[in-house]
Amino acid sequence: MKLQKLLSYVRRAVDDYSMIEEGDKIAVGISGGKDSICLLVALKHLQRFYPKRFELEAITVSLGLPGASYDGIQALCNELGVHYTVVETDIGKIIFDERKEKNPCSLCAKMRKGALNDMAEQLGCNKIALGHNKDDVVETFFMSLLYEGRLNCFAPVSYLDRKKLYSIRPLMYVPEWECRSFVNKSDIHIVKNPCLADGNTKRQETKELLAELSLRYDNLQEKVFGAIKRSSLKGWNHEE
Repeated sequence: MKLQKLLSYVRRAVDDYSMIEEGDKIAVGISGGKDSICLLVALKHLQRFYPKRFELEAITVSLGLPGASYDGIQALCNELGVHYTVVETDIGKIIFDERKEKNPCSLCAKMRKGALNDMAEQLGCNKIALGHNKDDVVETFFMSLLYEGRLNCFAPVSYLDRKKLYSIRPLMYVPEWECRSFVNKSDIHIVKNPCLADGNTKRQETKELLAELSLRYDNLQEKVFGAIKRSSLKGWNHEE
């Protein structure tokens, strides 16, 4: 995928759901993986021509686990001209050493989100951009159905009352394989996930299930994604 195509996806999502307004200061959550890197690059280039002016901050919440180096992300942010902050935490130690969580993902996500929101607030941001792609949307919907017994999915735009922050998901139209293609062709350094549970999660199980179903049902992802967009799930039907 070329930059022009990535920008077309992101511009459409931003416009469809009014994700960016004049004067916004947006914190981009950077895990160091392909999706968050795509998001940062896309928003920086969008900033150069989008009619509504906005500022960017890049924030990484470090879990405190060994093996993670964010030097490459710092170098990319320097190249793009985006201020970069790494929030050091003991989340990994708390989850794996102290609590010994068997299913750590939910608690980890909450703790990382809390740290990200706190830093965004400190930096004066009013919005947080998260790197959820099109596959993440479909997987989250199925995870909610299979593991929680409810029809639910995160919204393209949501409001965090306690922090007075909006979260936005500008990559929501971008298929995961295209994010991977963009990063590979751009020769951008990504950070390998040091999490001990990486690759052994409910999301990975759901991803594999959907891959199997896609072999049996044509255009499964497009059909499910379209159904979510047309549904009554909060925040999704932008034509209402």
